[in-house]
Amino acid sequence: MTKRTVLGFIGGSGLYDIALDDARWVKVESPFGTPSDEVLVGQKDGLKVAFLPRHGRGHRLSPSDIDYRANIDALKRLGVTDLVSLSACGSFREELSPGTFVLVDQFIDRTFARPKSFFGRGCVAHVSMARPVSPTLQRRVAAACEAVGIAHHVGGTYLAMEGPQFSTLAESHLYRAWGCDVIGMTNMPEAKLAREAEIKYVSVAMVTDYDSWHEEHGEVDISAILEVMKANTEAAKRLVARLIEDMPRAFEPCETGSDTALEHAIITAPEKRDPALLAKLDAVAGRVLKRA
Repeated sequence: MTKRTVLGFIGGSGLYDIALDDARWVKVESPFGTPSDEVLVGQKDGLKVAFLPRHGRGHRLSPSDIDYRANIDALKRLGVTDLVSLSACGSFREELSPGTFVLVDQFIDRTFARPKSFFGRGCVAHVSMARPVSPTLQRRVAAACEAVGIAHHVGGTYLAMEGPQFSTLAESHLYRAWGCDVIGMTNMPEAKLAREAEIKYVSVAMVTDYDSWHEEHGEVDISAILEVMKANTEAAKRLVARLIEDMPRAFEPCETGSDTALEHAIITAPEKRDPALLAKLDAVAGRVLKRA
C-alpha cells in the first residue's frame, strides 16, 4: 500500500492556528512530557494536516520552557511524515531584511537547558545531523513561497540561542563572524528530535529584525518586531495554505535519508536495552525497534 503524506506544522510566535477542513483540537499524550498545546488536526482535499502552536495558544511558554521532545513525539504519534517549522528570527545579513523568509539548511546549537535526545541510558543512538533539513521538503516550501509572492532565501545557517533575552552586541558580532545568517531560540533541539523521529523537517525562519549588530537599526525594538511579526504571520498563512494545496498526497522519500535516520543509529545491544525506555520510544523508533 502506498504510504500517504501527513503534513505537520509547528507555528512560532504569532501563528497559533491555521485553516483546515474538519478541524478539531485533540489532546495527545506523550511519555516524554506535556506538549505545548493540543494539536489542531484536519484535512484539505485528502491531505491530512496537523498543527501545533509551539508556544501554546496565547503564547504561554518561553523557548526554554517548551517540551520539545513531547512536541515531536506527539506529532509522530499522529503520523506526521513531513514537518514545517515556522519561527521568528533575527537577521545577521543586510540582504536578509525584515519580512524575508529564510529557508535555513544548517544550525549551530548554543542552547544548554533542554533535553536534546529521545535516547540515552538504556538505549543509545547516534543520528547524523550533517544534513538536518530535508531538501526534498525544502524545495516544496520554496516553490510555495514563490507561488504566493513571499520574499524568501533558500539556504543559510541558524544560530539557536537559549534566550529568553536577546543577544548582547558582542554576541551579535561574534555570530556574524562565525558566518551565521539568522538567530532564533526554538529550532534546536527541535530539528535534532525530528531527525531522531525520522520526520522530514524544514525550517522557515521569518525575519523580524537585525538582532543588535546593525548600526542603523540599533538594539532589538520589541514594538517594531511585533509590527513585522503581524505581517509575517499573514504571509505564513498564505504559505501554509499554498503548501497544503501543492503537497503530494503520496509520500516522497527524503533524498538525504531523513525518513530512515535510525536505520543504523541504535548502538545498544538488544539484550541490554532498557524496557522502560523502549516503551517510551514506541512511536519515535518503533520502525526499527520492532525488528530487534
